[in-house]
Amino acid sequence: MKSNPNQPHTLPPDYFDKVYEANQDPWDFATSPYEQEKYAATLAALPRSHYARAFEIGCSLGILTARLAPHCGYLLAVDVAEAALQQARQRCANLPQVELQLLRVPDEFPAGQFDLILVSEVGYYWSPADLARAADQLIATLPAGGHLVLVHWTPPVHDYPLTGDAVHEFFLEKATPNGPLRHLHGHRYEKYRLDVLERR
Repeated sequence: MKSNPNQPHTLPPDYFDKVYEANQDPWDFATSPYEQEKYAATLAALPRSHYARAFEIGCSLGILTARLAPHCGYLLAVDVAEAALQQARQRCANLPQVELQLLRVPDEFPAGQFDLILVSEVGYYWSPADLARAADQLIATLPAGGHLVLVHWTPPVHDYPLTGDAVHEFFLEKATPNGPLRHLHGHRYEKYRLDVLERR
């Protein structure tokens, strides 16, 4: 994807700071039956029961992080909003395998490889150019046989640079016979979609 001055920009960290300042749980992650069902579907979609090193981008309040942690030897969970991370630290305080960091992907990216990367409800905040940069980083970080799990709300949101479908279709274009990824399975629910890809 080439950068274009008319394309939308990645939403900045202060966008999320303001959202969390107005509401501690702005998307009802802790209470919404929709979110609980989606978390269960995400965990059920994991191809393996355990991963040595996992990376969750956009962990927010750490609700899915806490559920994912028992499946991981080490789980790095990151977000751009310090207010969200404060809640995540409290929620994951008794999970020694979880490390939480303030990190802005793709401008910042951790070292090392991860055999599971979770991109849940975060890809549509990136501009098309940043999505392309992030995809290159993620694919380079996955070892052969490593898994990339994508979960995104599909209805368009006025503030967001991309739709969930655009994010998933971009990654699925890399799952051609000669591409770096293999599409293992996917499912479209009423308001979100979930796709699991594997590094060739």
